[in-house]
Amino acid sequence: MGLFRKRKKPKYVEEILEFDENAPQLQPGKEEKKGIVMEYGQQIMDAARNLEEAKREYKMLTSYLMDIEAIESMPDKAFAEIRETAQSIVMLHKSRDAYLNKAQTISEAQFAQMEQLEDGMPEVIKRLKANESYQTLVKRDMQYLEGEKGEWMYYQDALEREKKLLHKLLYALIGIFAAAAAAIVVLGTLMEFDIGMPFLMAALVAGGAGSLMVLRLQNDKLQVRKARANINRAIVLLNKVKFKYVNVTNAVDYACERYHVKNAYELNYIWEQYLEAVKEMEKYQRTNDDLEFFSGRLIRQLHKHNLYDTKVWPHQAQALVDKKEMVEVKHGLLVRRQKLRERVEGQVQDIQNAKLEIAKLMIAYPGNEREIRAILDSVDKICDIVMKK
Repeated sequence: MGLFRKRKKPKYVEEILEFDENAPQLQPGKEEKKGIVMEYGQQIMDAARNLEEAKREYKMLTSYLMDIEAIESMPDKAFAEIRETAQSIVMLHKSRDAYLNKAQTISEAQFAQMEQLEDGMPEVIKRLKANESYQTLVKRDMQYLEGEKGEWMYYQDALEREKKLLHKLLYALIGIFAAAAAAIVVLGTLMEFDIGMPFLMAALVAGGAGSLMVLRLQNDKLQVRKARANINRAIVLLNKVKFKYVNVTNAVDYACERYHVKNAYELNYIWEQYLEAVKEMEKYQRTNDDLEFFSGRLIRQLHKHNLYDTKVWPHQAQALVDKKEMVEVKHGLLVRRQKLRERVEGQVQDIQNAKLEIAKLMIAYPGNEREIRAILDSVDKICDIVMKK
């Protein structure tokens, strides 16, 4: 039992702190120390609030366990009457559940969820259908833009390859023209003929071919800029569409997860089955009336024994009929209380640690003890108020 373990006495702060007097100490300023103390004070108050909340729940669970002990220690005659009423409630529950299971094709959890959200469910289904349609449309747009971006990138790569080839051809053309001109000059000198016409023909051919190549290069450069612009445009549009797709997908996934369905069609099916089950349930209203009657009787019977909470037992009537079920209920309460006990111990430890850190600060950096103690006293007063609520 964690609450009854023997605790070690905390060491004095002076025994815990060990300082090197020769080591340089970087002392915080007055406002900085005050801020540190205020931060620890806030931690103490938060821990105190959490501690009080845990203590309240711990007290409640203890009261429920005491109720179980009181029920288990009742006289046989008194418990027999309670058990008889509980048996009637269990029978009515089984009868109603069997009828509902026969009349509907959805689970009890789905029925309970539809019942809880009955007023807004038609709008939820309508919105989910619209989101799924929009999701399909946006996905198609995204795929189209992905394809368009890929085509422009492929076109850009082809243009870049063509530009490199044209540059090589231009250099080759220049080399060929130079070689042809040199040959014309040499031959003209050796054979003593007029080199003007052959040189002009070679220049015209080289100039024409070079002009075509230059024009093609200029056109390729223009097309590359156009391709880059279209790629950037596709990327911008794709990012916008992806953002829309992510948002609508999150909305669809959240709705499907919340209502435990795969799509709007399934949710609409569950809703229709729920409406049908409600119609059938109206025919079974008398059973509900009987259940309400016996639940009230059970509460009155238990109230005579001064239990902490009698209203919970009509919902746990099986535990009053079956000892094994009562053991399960008791075990669950004990497990929860043990976790709360560990939580209480943790909060107490947090408070002690924060106070210890404040004490360390006062010893390590003297000069504001009065102000720090005033802050600590204020925190203690607030904690006391919280703990007494």
